[in-house]
Amino acid sequence: MKKGSGVVERRIRVGLIGFGTIGTGVVRLLQEQRQRIRTRLGAHLEIVRIADIDVRRDRGVEVGAGVLTKDGRALVDDPAIDIVIELMGGYGLAREFVLRAVANGKSVVTANKALLAVHGAEIFAAVEAARVDIGFEASVGGGIPIIRTLRESLAADRNLALCGIVNGTANYILSRMAADGSEFADVLAAAQAAGLAEADPTFDIDGIDSAHKLALLIQLAFESSVEFSQLPVEGIRHITQLDIQLAREFGYAIKLLAIAKVEGRRIEARVHPTMVPRSHLLADVGGAFNAIAVEGEALGSSIYFGQGAGMMPTATAVAADVVEAARNILNGSRGRVAPLGYPLARQRRVALKPMADLSTEYYLRFLVVDRPNVLAKIAGILGKHRISIASMVQRESEAGAEVPIVMHTHQARERDLLAALAEIAVLPVVHAKPVFIRIENNPGQ
Repeated sequence: MKKGSGVVERRIRVGLIGFGTIGTGVVRLLQEQRQRIRTRLGAHLEIVRIADIDVRRDRGVEVGAGVLTKDGRALVDDPAIDIVIELMGGYGLAREFVLRAVANGKSVVTANKALLAVHGAEIFAAVEAARVDIGFEASVGGGIPIIRTLRESLAADRNLALCGIVNGTANYILSRMAADGSEFADVLAAAQAAGLAEADPTFDIDGIDSAHKLALLIQLAFESSVEFSQLPVEGIRHITQLDIQLAREFGYAIKLLAIAKVEGRRIEARVHPTMVPRSHLLADVGGAFNAIAVEGEALGSSIYFGQGAGMMPTATAVAADVVEAARNILNGSRGRVAPLGYPLARQRRVALKPMADLSTEYYLRFLVVDRPNVLAKIAGILGKHRISIASMVQRESEAGAEVPIVMHTHQARERDLLAALAEIAVLPVVHAKPVFIRIENNPGQ
């Protein structure tokens, strides 16, 4: 109760499932900013229960007696809890807890992009039916408010395209390769030793994490859904220091991009390493930072940049969603904005444009025996498949040794390129699988 006012100050009670790195950051932030949040909210916001399989480890933050529990189901069933934060990750149990919390009339906040990419339709439908809120700002871009931007700030515009660096680990590796001249395996090992990459980095370096995020961005930006399992995904394992150096010579930087564009009744969507012009803002996004460019019919180009991962940037996004959910509870306006910014019934199921139909410029790398007429054979096969060469670099070598040949093509269809590369790969003078990297001269448009 406020002194002398006779007004009872309300309390919003929060339960947290998953007390790992991000969960610890959320608890720390809500404790450190308790008074500021209370002033802005006009109510107390407190974490009253935390569920985790490890209730003994010291996280460096203090919680009250009886707050920690191993029983996540009891937490989501607790009638005293208004908002549930899910930060445990994964699919099965996380899905159960989120749906159970929603069925119990609680609003939910999550950073679980994998869960929403795979089970989002079911979860969003349950949230709409229950007239509660779900916040998932931290699921894409860490602390960058891209979800809220697409859901609300750009609600009156028609989005035409988006393109982004949405995985900090992959961007860190490519940035270090460009800065230090190191090879991929060495940079990955150093990142793992420093705790900047997971012990199993598959989701990050193979593009799966970026594809999870792209599936969500497509729903938010285009009022459309695509089958996550059908998204074309390619990682960065095959990128070499030679590719980094030659991209620079051609005037490009290599980034792992998530790309989506509206093309008639189809969506062009893909995740893969991409060469972007050194003059573009995305080329200068280094380290673990993320950036997402959006092209709107009315607004034109805009770009959103910031910390894409890490304890406190991600915790900031989670806490912001908690505050928004709390405001809606206090004002009796839960469900004010649909999870995706529009009724799920209005969402269109659209087909993906086949990668074979993609038309773009390409970087090509061949490892060949340095003999006369090798280049002529390769150029001849490319020409037969309607692929013309814009520029070329050939490294010198000792006679008879292997040498890389690198080309920058004019615009070509991917089905033609793949047919040509399949024919070139079986030439006796070609000693490794040809490598190609797509080029985006106007990313995000």
